[in-house]
Amino acid sequence: MSKSPTISFIGAGNMASAIIGGMLDGGFKAASVWVSAPDDNHLQSIKQRFGVSATTDNRHCAQQADIVVLAVKPQVMRDVCENIAPVVQNTRPLVVSIAAGLEADTLDEWLGGGLPLVRVMPNTPSLVGKGAAGLYANNQVSEHQRTNAEAIFSSIGVAVWVDEEPLLHAVTGLSGSGPAYFFLMLEALEEAATDAGLDPATARRLAIQTMAGAAEMAARSEHDPAQLKRNVMSPGGTTEQAVNTFEEGGLRGLVRKAYDAAIKRSKQMAQELAGKG
Repeated sequence: MSKSPTISFIGAGNMASAIIGGMLDGGFKAASVWVSAPDDNHLQSIKQRFGVSATTDNRHCAQQADIVVLAVKPQVMRDVCENIAPVVQNTRPLVVSIAAGLEADTLDEWLGGGLPLVRVMPNTPSLVGKGAAGLYANNQVSEHQRTNAEAIFSSIGVAVWVDEEPLLHAVTGLSGSGPAYFFLMLEALEEAATDAGLDPATARRLAIQTMAGAAEMAARSEHDPAQLKRNVMSPGGTTEQAVNTFEEGGLRGLVRKAYDAAIKRSKQMAQELAGKG
C-alpha cells in the first residue's frame, strides 16, 4: 500500500492481538495502529508488546481511524456501536466487524447508517498466523477499502471474499467452527493409539504431525482430496481397511449433519443478536 491507513481496534482480546501482530509482521506501521479497551493494565501490556497507541476511550480511538475494527463480543456490540456512532458518522471510516452472527445491516443501523462495512469470520488458528477468514463487504465499500481489509486478514492466514452475506453462515460451519472438528479427530486418534499401547506423548506428537503434514500436502498438491486419499491407499492394505470402516460407519453423512447443525445455529444466533429471535 502506498499509504498506510490508520487502523483502530475497539477491543483488545486475543483475536485483536493476533491481527495486530500479523499486521505488524506484514509491514503495517505500529504508529498507524490504535487500540481501546476498558482495562488500562491490559492496554499497557498491548502497548508495550506492539508499540501501538492505546486508550480506554472508544470514541477517541475511533476518531483516529481510516479503518475501525470492531473486536468486541457480540453481546456488547450494540452498546459499543451506539457509543461511537456520532464519531464514525462524522469521520466515515471503513468499519470491519469480526463478531460472529451480527449482520451488516444490524451493525450499520447501530452505527447510524450509510457506512462502508466489512464483516469477517476469522477462526482461532489466526492466533498462530494460520487463519482462514471469510469476508463480506456491503455496497458502500470501495475497491481500495476492500484491498485494505483483505491485506489485514491476509497477514494472519488466508482471506477469501464471499459475494453474498448469507454465505458467511457456510464459512462459519466450515472454517469458523472447523478447527474443533479436526481437534476432535486428533483427540480420537490419540485415544486409539494410546489404547493400542503408545505412550500419550508419542501418540500426540505423531497425530499432530500427521495432521499437519496431510494439510500441507493438500495445500501444495494439484490433486483433490479424493485423489490424495487414493494415493495413500494400497489395495487390501491397512489404509484401505481404515477408510472403508469410516465410509461404512457413515462418516460423510455425520460430517454433513454436523456442518448443517453449525449453519443452523449460526442463522439462529444472527436473529437472536439482532433482537429478532
